[in-house]
Amino acid sequence: MKITSIGADISKNDVSCSNSLINNIEENIYKLKALGAHSAGLTNVTGDDVVISAFVEDDLLETINQGIVSILKDCAENLGDLSGISQDESTAGEGISYAEASIRQDRYPDAIVLGFDTYGGEPFVRDVANSAIEAASGMKNVTDVSDLIEVKSKKIPGVGYVSSETDDPVVVATIENIESIGVVGGAMIGAALGNKNTYLVKRGTSCDVLPGSVIFSATAFMNGNIIDLSVPFENKTRILR
Repeated sequence: MKITSIGADISKNDVSCSNSLINNIEENIYKLKALGAHSAGLTNVTGDDVVISAFVEDDLLETINQGIVSILKDCAENLGDLSGISQDESTAGEGISYAEASIRQDRYPDAIVLGFDTYGGEPFVRDVANSAIEAASGMKNVTDVSDLIEVKSKKIPGVGYVSSETDDPVVVATIENIESIGVVGGAMIGAALGNKNTYLVKRGTSCDVLPGSVIFSATAFMNGNIIDLSVPFENKTRILR
């Protein structure tokens, strides 16, 4: 089994996602379960980017990826990143972001999903995302982490190619012990925040930042349930006097 996550800017503006866009996507998530997904959800809403994630058996990965892209197309206020997808690598443009990670068959499907957004496509967002990936890699009770973000074209199973210009990455890590969600999530969030001009935001926050900044949301996706990790970590990081 795997988790697959696809992120895209399909908003009608450059800083936020409308309530109607969010509601339309959530109302269409059932289609992924009909296609065979174990569970699925709109895991991240960050600035003008959305991320749809699903737990899926390996042999259905391409089918579910196609289903996610279909939902994004049907709900899009603006084709945005969807227009960069191509079946030919040489003609691919700036497109959707993709991450996947494996899940042990004898474990509940639990994962952490980070979704990033920038206002001006700041390239250092790749370093921020890779910091989170490197932090989770090799940690106790982490089964798998998505690939490092590289400046090159990427083939998305069942969907097609996107070019090296693709920004606003997605990161996923699969977890074997529910009590490790906080440990691994904390490490990933802390590593990302250690980068310059990087801010953790609540799910659905608009990108109201000065250009030159990166925002990201962090979600625990546990057996189909979505928990915004910014809320418990906000409480944990308060300085007590």
